[in-house]
Amino acid sequence: MFGLIGHLTSLEHAQAVARDLGYPEYADQDLEFWCSAPPQVVDDITVTSATGQVIHGKYVESCFLPEMLAKRRAKAAIRKILNAMSHAQKNGINISALGGFSSIIFETFNLENMPQVRNVTLDFQRFTTGNTHTAYIICRQLEGVAKQLNLELAKTTVAVVGATGDIGSAVCRWINDRTDVADLLLVARNRERLEALQTELGRGKIMDVADALPQADVIIWVASMAKGMEINGETLRNPCVLIDGGYPKNLSTQVQRPGIHVLNGGIVEHSLDINWKIMQIVNMDVPSRQLFACFAESMLLEFEKWYTNFSWGRNQITLAKMEQIGGASVKHGFNPLLLSL
Repeated sequence: MFGLIGHLTSLEHAQAVARDLGYPEYADQDLEFWCSAPPQVVDDITVTSATGQVIHGKYVESCFLPEMLAKRRAKAAIRKILNAMSHAQKNGINISALGGFSSIIFETFNLENMPQVRNVTLDFQRFTTGNTHTAYIICRQLEGVAKQLNLELAKTTVAVVGATGDIGSAVCRWINDRTDVADLLLVARNRERLEALQTELGRGKIMDVADALPQADVIIWVASMAKGMEINGETLRNPCVLIDGGYPKNLSTQVQRPGIHVLNGGIVEHSLDINWKIMQIVNMDVPSRQLFACFAESMLLEFEKWYTNFSWGRNQITLAKMEQIGGASVKHGFNPLLLSL
């Protein structure tokens, strides 16, 4: 059985979802309440592969909210993720994906050093960040949208914002080795990590975000957006493609201008309907088939019986592992979401 460990995008969103799911005791509570709310299994899931194989899983709501980090409640955030992992393990889930901020919190606060959650010793082999599949899907989206818009990659400049992160660095490796893009712009906050990535790739121009965006034909955004930051669509090229790999997806509200195409990055569409409710809650356009690629990774690991932390640790994603999970993705009927033209 596979598991999905996730969270909602805001306190307001959480209150509305709690009301819809039939948890009125959660619906009108403030952030303090959510800081102490325990994880819940709120959805049972059935997925059928393109091969005909059927698997079952559960969605574990961690009750973490991004406001907890904004309000400097790091201890609450840590507790949320560890408790959700423990809850998944106690429910007999073989492999669970850490969605959204869950994996970021795990890595940022070194939760691998906190394996004991009350009477449960976490078996980290049961958990994956899902980042390898996400990186693979974003790269396939780049290739697919280039075909949709007749962009010649050999004449295309691609900027990766968040280039030194786990997903961003993997995307850069794929672009460097598997495509022939004209220019690769590397954008991140840490100059030392950028220089190390540039040395590893043997190419790439290190730039700040303000200088990089107007020069890019395609912008792959896999970083958290700084509070108060805005993107001026008038400064972008026309046409320009923004692949929004963040969570929550917010670039489409930032940039609305003819010739600017915003694609929800890291999203897959399954070839068959999935029996679940959770993707309606996060407002997918086709909730019976569309989902986050990180969640799909745990499904793929369950289909293949690869019960291991396939994606784990910072900047450990290799091209071989991207191809491996990508092969399983194609086999079982998952396709990269592309533009609706």
